[in-house]
Amino acid sequence: MILGLSIAAFTKLHVAISLIGIVSGLVVLYGMLGAQRMPGWTALFLATTVLTSVTGFMFPATTVTPAAIFGAISLAVLAVALLALYVFQANGAWRWIYVVTALFALYLNVFVLAVQAFQKIAFLHSLAPNGSEPPFLVAQTIVLLTFLWLGFGAVRKFHPEAMASARR
Repeated sequence: MILGLSIAAFTKLHVAISLIGIVSGLVVLYGMLGAQRMPGWTALFLATTVLTSVTGFMFPATTVTPAAIFGAISLAVLAVALLALYVFQANGAWRWIYVVTALFALYLNVFVLAVQAFQKIAFLHSLAPNGSEPPFLVAQTIVLLTFLWLGFGAVRKFHPEAMASARR
């Protein structure tokens, strides 16, 4: 039992939180590319992404796992993203720091989604049963290159200070 839920029920909750984080993160990324600040979506993305890592630590484990390492990295990166956005208002260098850290946290969740897809979806699992075969590596390379390309565009286009001054 975890938080009064069976492990199966808690796993479903964890997955639902993760998927909400990924979908809302993609909406935020779309907004960044369109130079739009989306405060509601951003708060949802950051909160659910933090919750994804926090709930991940609640699963029983006797050793340090790759999931725990990803969770720790994600929480550290998210702490910087939250600081950059909510304390420093994404002003100056904090703008690109926010974009990079937020998108890196989203990338980590999408990376894990791809790993889980290859483990849980029979067709994908048959292509890469160990998670080290070429189809898995190709999929993860595509995810990485896509995030690098979109992240570069988001750093160039997302300027909340210009949007705030234009509204005045």
